[in-house]
Amino acid sequence: MTFHTEYLWFNTAKQREYIDITGKVADAVKKSGVADGMVLVSAMHITAGVWVNDAEDGLIADIDEWLEKLAPSGRDYRHHRTGEDNGDAHLKSLLVHHQVILPITGGALDLGPWQRVYYAEFDGMRKKRVVVKVMGE
Repeated sequence: MTFHTEYLWFNTAKQREYIDITGKVADAVKKSGVADGMVLVSAMHITAGVWVNDAEDGLIADIDEWLEKLAPSGRDYRHHRTGEDNGDAHLKSLLVHHQVILPITGGALDLGPWQRVYYAEFDGMRKKRVVVKVMGE
């Protein structure tokens, strides 16, 4: 079994941002030499997430509005009593989750025709990272 690890670093310009990282994940898979296996893509921060969905601007805007409706920014969350101001970012992360596991077949990501991998940042404008862990043979 082969294992390969890479880290993707982000420092977003906005508080909330959604970044298509499919190409970077595919590059890590290719570098690994794994022909058959899986890749774990995991945000290493509790105010970020990773998901798989369509790369369509209208959908991304809909997802952003949905998340903001469910976990609005600017509310007085109990978490803010600790001196933090990002309670909504923690809740948004829970809604999209922090990681995905994707199949590798024939040395490449085995995604559906419209599937893309996204890094979702909910408390940005500072350095954060994602771990990409490729496993297989």
